[in-house]
Amino acid sequence: MTSPSSPSAPAPRTSPVRRFARREWGPLLAVLRREPAARRWRAVPLTLSAVCLTALFQFAQNQDWGYGPVQAVGAVRAGDPLWLALLRTPLSLFVPALDLPVWGALAQVLLVFGIAELCLGRGRTLGIAYLATLCGTLYARAGIALGPGTPFGLPASDAQVVDTGPSAAVVGLAVYVCWRQRAYWTGAAVVVAMVVEVFVKPNLAGKEHLAAIAGVLVLIAVRAWRRRGQGEPVPRPGTRSWKPPIRS
Repeated sequence: MTSPSSPSAPAPRTSPVRRFARREWGPLLAVLRREPAARRWRAVPLTLSAVCLTALFQFAQNQDWGYGPVQAVGAVRAGDPLWLALLRTPLSLFVPALDLPVWGALAQVLLVFGIAELCLGRGRTLGIAYLATLCGTLYARAGIALGPGTPFGLPASDAQVVDTGPSAAVVGLAVYVCWRQRAYWTGAAVVVAMVVEVFVKPNLAGKEHLAAIAGVLVLIAVRAWRRRGQGEPVPRPGTRSWKPPIRS
């Protein structure tokens, strides 16, 4: 039997993969464990409302009586007057594209909006979602004005493409949450995936995703600049000074 005075056995070494996973996703998982355990489904009322609203719009637009009204309140086209597009933009986020499976849109909203709401709070989640959606909407107009002969241009025919759905908001929220939770490699992977999407299929939706990411990156840069200007330290995960971000 080992005596109390004998040296303790060395702790088992953690593999590099486990260390990376703990550093990359540990803070995020801590938030996801804490909030639902405390309040269950009451922790994500915005996400549940968004899922229900998306499902309702999908059902309505596939009915003879509902297609017209849904288009009137949530269908955004670059060819529409700007004031009308801006008026429809808030609800366009919850109108899924007719040519894509609705389950994909519902899964995106449930997963990404849910994580964002737990990490950021309702107000910030909704604000960033609309910022990303608005960036995509405004880019479509700028891209058509530039024309197809430029790297960021779009063909004139895209002016009549109905631009709806939560995908731009989902991409923007994913990048922002990764920055907030210091999951930098994961955030970079999201950006790279969207760039590859544009190269593989250079359509309006893919380029709008990049516009949404660009808008969120500008917001991140402004927030980081303000933190440095106010002298706030930016601790890194794994250090003693780091604490999980507080929901606001």
